[in-house]
Amino acid sequence: MSITIGAVVLDGASLPVWVDEFGRGSDLVGQVESVSITGALVIQASAQQAERRLTLQGRREGNRVIGAVSRAELNALRALSQVPDATYTVVLHDGREFEAMFRRTDGPAVEGEDVLDQQPVDAGDYLIPTIRMVLV
Repeated sequence: MSITIGAVVLDGASLPVWVDEFGRGSDLVGQVESVSITGALVIQASAQQAERRLTLQGRREGNRVIGAVSRAELNALRALSQVPDATYTVVLHDGREFEAMFRRTDGPAVEGEDVLDQQPVDAGDYLIPTIRMVLV
């Protein structure tokens, strides 16, 4: 199993999960409601082509860690996220493919929490990632 973002491949037995696939900001229809001067409700709805959130995240469950990635993989993603206005092909472990760019509206585009607090750090150390993207 793997997840590919641009040229970076996240590969492992457990991978980060798309946590907001069905959450706020994931609708395929955009809707705006307003009240007319007569007091009638006016609803405008249209197909939403972009702006769906794609947040890939690992997590802890007790002593178990799900979706950890190596420090080297997270650094490679961070390097991709530093390119302004760049879009990347994202291929999820189930084969679905999307065009996306990194999102910074609700935190850093790429962040990670150490699985183990070890010094010195090594490229092979594992981190619990949060990777924020938006479909374009």
